[in-house]
Amino acid sequence: MPIYEYRCLSCEKELEVVQKFSDAPLSTCPECGGELKKLISHSSFVLKGSGWYVTDYPSPERKKAMEAEKKASGESKDSKGDKKTEKTKV
Repeated sequence: MPIYEYRCLSCEKELEVVQKFSDAPLSTCPECGGELKKLISHSSFVLKGSGWYVTDYPSPERKKAMEAEKKASGESKDSKGDKKTEKTKV
């Protein structure tokens, strides 16, 4: 069950409550009886990496497009590499 955060508009006290999704939100402060406001808190679920789904499980068309992008970027790097000269110490 998720944990919800509330702040009292009267006494400014913050509280955390474990509730079901189907439970109605709290409306009165247990300390002073004032009105509670539901807070939006940070999620503990974070997606990291180069991509999610698109690069991990691409469709056949996406795979072809990604390969074409790699080849195109590889060709441009090779043409630039031809212009460079190596310096060697004598």
